[in-house]
Amino acid sequence: MDEVKVIEIKKSIFEDNDKDADLLRKELKAKGVFLLNLMSSPGSGKTTTLIRTLNLLKDKMRVAVMEADIDSDVDAVKILRATGVPSIQLHTGGMCHLDAEMTRQGLDNVAMDGTDLVILENVGNLVCPAEFDTGAVRNAMILSVPEGDDKPLKYPLMFSICDIVLVNKIDVLPYFDFDLEKCREYVRMRNPRARVIPICARTGEGVEAFAQWLDDEVTAWKKQ
Repeated sequence: MDEVKVIEIKKSIFEDNDKDADLLRKELKAKGVFLLNLMSSPGSGKTTTLIRTLNLLKDKMRVAVMEADIDSDVDAVKILRATGVPSIQLHTGGMCHLDAEMTRQGLDNVAMDGTDLVILENVGNLVCPAEFDTGAVRNAMILSVPEGDDKPLKYPLMFSICDIVLVNKIDVLPYFDFDLEKCREYVRMRNPRARVIPICARTGEGVEAFAQWLDDEVTAWKKQ
């Protein structure tokens, strides 16, 4: 049988994206804009958490939001109506993630002058978004209680790249087989540096701690 040449296209794409992401970070740094990449499964409470967080931060700094979905503008409209924070919707054309170039295209439509923080709500998915560097300064993710405490074991890459993990929907802990301490342990196994904050986006419990973490991160980054 003749030998067939195998080309590692995936590796090539990732390498090019990593270069684009590093360049985007440098450009954002020069403009003084901090980019946060927020990821999670669908239905984990990203948008509700964002609304709570934005209402805590919007009087402290100038914030903008980019909502990424395969289709619809539901989340961007919801953010704008609930917070007044400028929001744009990114349609990925069927893609289950954003990469650095797609993120750049979104940022080209954000009023960057005077903006301190841009939050990118990535496509709901625990696999693809973790594989592509968006050019963000920090990565955050939300794990909801109904999803189970074993997700760090099943989706190691997602948890290994995140600087902070929000465990959402803690108000339903009594009704699910979810061990918060085991979850913390599993996260530490993947990423000892990741901070874990239990929250309830519905009631607001714990969200202030996340907002304070983000405020501190933006402040420290601007001083570098």
